[in-house]
Amino acid sequence: MSAASDGLPPLREVIDRHGLAPKKSLGQNFLLDLNLTGRIARQALPLDACTVVEVGPGPGGLTRALLAEGARKVVAIEKDERCLAALEEIAAHYPGRLDIQKADALSVDLAALAEGKPIKIVANLPYNVGTQLLLNWLTSETWPPLWESLTLMFQKEVAQRIVAAPGSDHYGRLGVLAGWRARSQILFDVSPSAFTPPPKVTSSIVQLRPNPEPEPADLKALERVTAAAFGQRRKMLRQSLKSLGGEALLTKAGIEPTRRAETLSVGEFVRIANTL
Repeated sequence: MSAASDGLPPLREVIDRHGLAPKKSLGQNFLLDLNLTGRIARQALPLDACTVVEVGPGPGGLTRALLAEGARKVVAIEKDERCLAALEEIAAHYPGRLDIQKADALSVDLAALAEGKPIKIVANLPYNVGTQLLLNWLTSETWPPLWESLTLMFQKEVAQRIVAAPGSDHYGRLGVLAGWRARSQILFDVSPSAFTPPPKVTSSIVQLRPNPEPEPADLKALERVTAAAFGQRRKMLRQSLKSLGGEALLTKAGIEPTRRAETLSVGEFVRIANTL
């Protein structure tokens, strides 16, 4: 069954009935095309043996797709009180399978939601907190993490930064952290016309799966090194990393001090962090 034929009313009708004009302050762009939300949900299959966590469901287009595609349980984390009544209607249609949490996703404890089951996170993330949420999930203290996969929508430019390889213009701190702890790929792009209101940019669906055994590194040191190196990405590393030990640190790590940040592999960044 697809969400488009799940017996629930069309999303535009739901939005009108509950007065859900998207709020810019919450980074909201509602996805109304139920064929598209179904396509996103299918990227995360199978969904019957895990807890699916969705952040920022809004009126519930993706929520409906996840349930229609067989999700055993969806935990929908929604900060906007206006959307709760619309989500409650979906919960009533799928008894016992949708748990709605009014909360800020940045402060939610994933372990408490998991109930001992593996987690898959599937979300059309609010633009204003998407990158921070991803960083939180990538820098989990326990590794492998609680999540089996992340299937997330970002602005295309952010998606390109997540999957970027050394040497590319998009390669930066996000690419290093994602490359260190996960395997990521862009699955497909989403046109602005799929949303209400249409954003000014194209979006992309990115999927990340955890790297079960990333090279050991001190997370705080790696974050400091990447922040400093890419904070002055046009400069040689001996200059950009001056505050952390500059040339001496690089020589000790076996890295040529005249190189620039975007030329270093993830492994080389890990080496500098471990030397630090």
